[in-house]
Amino acid sequence: MKSGTFQVKLKKGDHVTFLISAHLSRAPLRHSDIGNQLRLSETEEDIPLGERKTVTDFCYLLDKSKQLFNGLRDLPQYGHKQWQSYFGRTFDVYTKLWKFQQQHRQVLDSRYVKLYFNHTHHCLTAFSFYSAIRQRSYYFQVNKEDRPELVVKKLRYYARYIVVCLLLNKMDLVKVLVKELSEEIEDYTQRFNTEDQLEWNLVLQEVAAFVEADPVMVLNENNSAVVVISHRLQEGSVPPLEQGMVVGQLILADALIIGNCNNQVKFSELTIDMFRMLQTLEREPVNLATQTPKQGTVEPIEKPAKRENPHKYLLYKPTFSQLFTFLSASFKELPANSVLLVYLSATGVFPTGPSDYEGPYDFGGVLTNTNRDVVNGETMQKKNQAQKEMHCLHPGDLFPFTRKPLFVIVDSSNSTAYKNFTNLFGQPLVCLLSPTVYPKSVQDQCQRGSLFTLFLYSPLLAFSSVCGLNSVRRGLWDRAQEFLSKVYNDIGQMITRSRTIDQAFLQFFGDEFLRLLLIRFVFCSAALRLHKLFRESQSFPDSYPELPKQDTVENSLLQKHILELATILDVQSLFWDDSLEVY
Repeated sequence: MKSGTFQVKLKKGDHVTFLISAHLSRAPLRHSDIGNQLRLSETEEDIPLGERKTVTDFCYLLDKSKQLFNGLRDLPQYGHKQWQSYFGRTFDVYTKLWKFQQQHRQVLDSRYVKLYFNHTHHCLTAFSFYSAIRQRSYYFQVNKEDRPELVVKKLRYYARYIVVCLLLNKMDLVKVLVKELSEEIEDYTQRFNTEDQLEWNLVLQEVAAFVEADPVMVLNENNSAVVVISHRLQEGSVPPLEQGMVVGQLILADALIIGNCNNQVKFSELTIDMFRMLQTLEREPVNLATQTPKQGTVEPIEKPAKRENPHKYLLYKPTFSQLFTFLSASFKELPANSVLLVYLSATGVFPTGPSDYEGPYDFGGVLTNTNRDVVNGETMQKKNQAQKEMHCLHPGDLFPFTRKPLFVIVDSSNSTAYKNFTNLFGQPLVCLLSPTVYPKSVQDQCQRGSLFTLFLYSPLLAFSSVCGLNSVRRGLWDRAQEFLSKVYNDIGQMITRSRTIDQAFLQFFGDEFLRLLLIRFVFCSAALRLHKLFRESQSFPDSYPELPKQDTVENSLLQKHILELATILDVQSLFWDDSLEVY
C-alpha cells in the first residue's frame, strides 16, 4: 500500500488529516478499497425504460464522485488550503449522489443497488451515511453468497463505521458495532479458509482494547451502567478571563498530533494518546445528534455556534522527513496572530555519551519512524558516538518553527530534552513536558495511555486513576467535577496574577484550548507533588519556560484544593496533608 493521507471533516473548516503508514497494509482502511462500489443485478436491457434514466443518472454521479475522489489522492499529503477547492467539489458531488439516492430510493432499491461509502468527508455526514447503510441492510445478502471478497467489504465497512463513531465519541454505538463485527468475523472465519483470519481477529482485539482503555468507569446511580462522558471543550467549561485582564489575542489554528509509542493501545492509525489529545482540541458540537438518523432520512447537521476548531494532522509513526514536511506546511499556512501546537507522544531517544558542547542536538529527543529512512536499501546507522541519532526529533529541529508562536507538548521518557530550548526569535514559545519516571503501579498501566496526557484530557479521570479508583458513581463524579471547575478558576487567577511568570504563558492564555491545557498542566503538577507515590523530581511535569512554583504548582491554596478533592473521593490517605513538607 502506498503511504498517503486522507481527511475527515468534522465540521466546517475543521479537517483532521491522517498519515497512513505503509507497514499497516493489512488494516481495513486501505486506499485500494476507497471509493463507491455499485452492483446491479440486471443488465440495462432488463431495466424498464421509465427507470433506465434514473439508474443512468445515478451511475453517472457515482462515476463522477469516484473520479473526483481519485483526483484528491493525487494532491500532496501536506497542507490543507490547497485541498479546499478540490475537497468542496468532491463533497458536492457526493452530496448530490446521496440526495439523488434519497429521491429515487424505491427505483434504486428495486434494482438491487448496493452502495458502499467511504468516510473521507464530513464526519457527521459520514455518520449519517453509515447509519443509513446499517439500517437499510445494504449488506444483508452478503452472508448468503459464497463470495469472501464481499464479506471482507462488509467487515471493512464496520471498521470504518467504528472509526467515525470513535471520532464522534459515540462509545455506546461503538460497543454495539464491535459486538456485531465480532459475530461477522466469526461467521467469516467459519465459512471461508482465508489467509486474513488472524488479521481480522487482531483488528477486533485492537478496537476492543481501545474501547476499554479508560482506567476509570463512571457508573449510573440506578443500574450501574457505564456512562459515556464527553471530554471535549464544552460551553462554560473554560474559566473566563478576569475583567480588565490583558492577555495575548493569539488563536490556536493548527495542531500536529504525533504518536510513536511502542505497545500502546491503538486502533487503525490512532493510538489512545492521539485520540485523547484529538478530543481535547475539539469543541463539543452544539447540535450533535445523540441518536442515529431515522430510517429514510438524513438529519440536517447544524453549524456550531462558536468559532471553528483548530485544523489537525494526526501522524502515526511518521519518519523524520514526513514529520518535517507536515511541520513546514503548517508553518507556511499559519495565519497571522495564530499558534501552531505540536503534540509529541513518542519513545525517548537518549544521547549516547557525553559531549564537549551541550547544544540543541546533544540531549536526544523523541523517536521517529525508521522504516522508510533508508539509503541504497539499507537503514542508515551512526558511524560513531559523536554523530547524532538521525531517527529522532531533536529540540534543535524545532528551532526554525519558533519564528511563529509555538506551543509544544512532549509526552515521553526523554521529555526533558525539550527543556533545553532557546527562544531565538522572541516569539511566544511554551513547552509542557511530561514526567520521565513513574511509580511502578502507574508504569504498569502505560499501555492504556500516558498518565500525563490523561491529565490534559480529563484531570478528574487521571486523578481518580492515580488514586487507584476503578469506578466512580455519577453523582460523585458530577460533584467532583463541579468542585474542579472552581479549582480551575483559582488556577487561572494564579497564572494571570503572578508577577514573575514568563509572558509567553500569558500570550497563549487568550485562547480557550491553550488556557485549559495550561490550567490542567498546573493541576497535574500540583496533584502529583502531593501524591505519596510520586517522590522523585523526575516524576513531576516540567515546562519551558519554567513556571514560578510558589505562585502555581506549589501554591498553598491549590494544595488545599487538591486535598479537598481527595476528601470528596475518599482517597485523602494517599496525599500528604502537610502543605509545608518539602517535596
